[in-house]
Amino acid sequence: MAQRTIVFLEDDLAGGDAEETLSFGLDGRAYEIDLNTKNAAALRKALAPYVAGARKVSIRNGSAGRTARASADSGPDAATLRAWALENGYEVNSRGRVSAAIREAYESS
Repeated sequence: MAQRTIVFLEDDLAGGDAEETLSFGLDGRAYEIDLNTKNAAALRKALAPYVAGARKVSIRNGSAGRTARASADSGPDAATLRAWALENGYEVNSRGRVSAAIREAYESS
């Protein structure tokens, strides 16, 4: 029997459907946020002057290691979250990013 898992993105600011996940970094930490088209455009517009004045950083330099360590300290790994979600009746993809809703439910349990 085949199993099909569908993942819906929810706008992390406004609720409702999100069309994309944006990644950004600040103070040595990496972040991701799911946003609808309007909120994604607003974030890009707000960051545009800072991006224009910034330097690009290669992933091969030392900053990637700092980011990975910082995000590793931010909670349980994806495998732990997936196992918890399945045990508690949530639909979760077997690969990829675990949704913010599942992370929040895990943390509040």
